[in-house]
Amino acid sequence: MCAATGCKFSQGVSAISTNFRHNEQIRISPIFLIDENENKIGSTSTAEALRRARELGLDLVEVAPTARPPVCRLMDYGKWRYQQQKKEDKSRASSRGGQLKELKLRTVKIGVHDLMIKINHAREFLKEGNKVQFTLQFRGREMAHLDLGRDIFKKIKEELWPVSKVERDAKMEGRRMTLVLQPEHKAPGAKPPQKGGSAPQASRAQNAFGAGSSLNIPQRPAAAVATAPAPVQEPAPAGR
Repeated sequence: MCAATGCKFSQGVSAISTNFRHNEQIRISPIFLIDENENKIGSTSTAEALRRARELGLDLVEVAPTARPPVCRLMDYGKWRYQQQKKEDKSRASSRGGQLKELKLRTVKIGVHDLMIKINHAREFLKEGNKVQFTLQFRGREMAHLDLGRDIFKKIKEELWPVSKVERDAKMEGRRMTLVLQPEHKAPGAKPPQKGGSAPQASRAQNAFGAGSSLNIPQRPAAAVATAPAPVQEPAPAGR
């Protein structure tokens, strides 16, 4: 804060414009000078301030043009503008975050290229902090192939796993299937959880035989396994 003018001139202040008169664009003299260390030098001729700026390899920037005399400071103007632009971009990205973005898939016959375009758009939305809802439309006879829609959503979840997690899994709403993902950035090198393997053969057989038990369906007794008699070994003929 400049005591003489009440204006903020600290480097990186985002409340002020980044387009200032600087160097030879400053016509008025004298000025109120602030040096590169934010020390108040006071009233100085513009020519002297420019000389000091050149010796330091810096710019003379008019940060408070309406003050009398105008407040100028010594700074790296290009670097300062770059930092301000980065702050504005970050602020803009933060303001976009937290929304629900919808991506519509018009048919289960969507091509691989078109699907990847949708996935890439979703990846950008998730990186910005937005949730993403995929909406898959089933047309006509496509309603008989809901499994194709689930396969598409499985592919989407696998591709976006590094930057998301499932908030609401595939769900039918009329003729539409929806999937909602929310942002979750995984650590570099993280691997998706492996699903458990298939059940052992004996377990599958046991489950298959037990199917319908809760419906009080009588179970047929297992057929007895016939045991073949052991073959009778004939004695070897006596030697002569």
